[in-house]
Amino acid sequence: MKEENKIQSSQGEQNHTSRPVEGPRASGSVGKRLLGKKWVFPATYIAAAAIILTLMWAYQDNASTPVDETDLNLSVTGDVTGEEQGPDAVAVTAEAETLGWPVQDHNSLEVILGFFDVNNTNEDNQAAMVEYGDTFTPHYGIDLASPNNEAFDVLAAMSGTVTRVEQVPVVGHLIEITHANGLSTIYSSVESVQVAQGDEVKKGDMIARSGRNELEKDLGNHVHFEIWENKQPVNPEDYIEQ
Repeated sequence: MKEENKIQSSQGEQNHTSRPVEGPRASGSVGKRLLGKKWVFPATYIAAAAIILTLMWAYQDNASTPVDETDLNLSVTGDVTGEEQGPDAVAVTAEAETLGWPVQDHNSLEVILGFFDVNNTNEDNQAAMVEYGDTFTPHYGIDLASPNNEAFDVLAAMSGTVTRVEQVPVVGHLIEITHANGLSTIYSSVESVQVAQGDEVKKGDMIARSGRNELEKDLGNHVHFEIWENKQPVNPEDYIEQ
């Protein structure tokens, strides 16, 4: 009887020791089964991407938050009105210079020969022709003279650079001043020239005295004045500040 109990006890122990351990092996099997599923890795990547996008949105939201100007502690240390600028500063509100008469007081002088303009009447244009020998030439300027035929000062009609000073046959001494915006002025039938090529002149500066020339010798002492815009002659009376 005792021997039979020993045999049964021994068999029970063998059965107990040979029984598989279900805990660890069972959890490992579940993990393998999960990893074996095709949807596991895509789902993992989607979750990671969602986390990254959330962090980026949060960062952008913080970056776009307006900065309180009081936190910057900025201050203006200079005078922005321009009143204390250097000597070379130019006021932006300065008015553009206009063309003036080439004489001190044009009311004391007469326009003795006008500008030839195709828009004028035939009578006016006939009077604005210059005869020299057997040739008639359109008069592309105006001639100013004093009633008593006296000489007078010739002035720069506008600030600019003297680009030509020479003695020209028939028209006498000639001065050309180049201005801004494609404008230039020409003064001929002058004497006692006061400027040289390359000089910078200001509006109203004396550049010569009125005189005589061979082309218009019948007009006596006068100044011939022309205005050119983009290399085309224009009527001075349309451009001069009245």
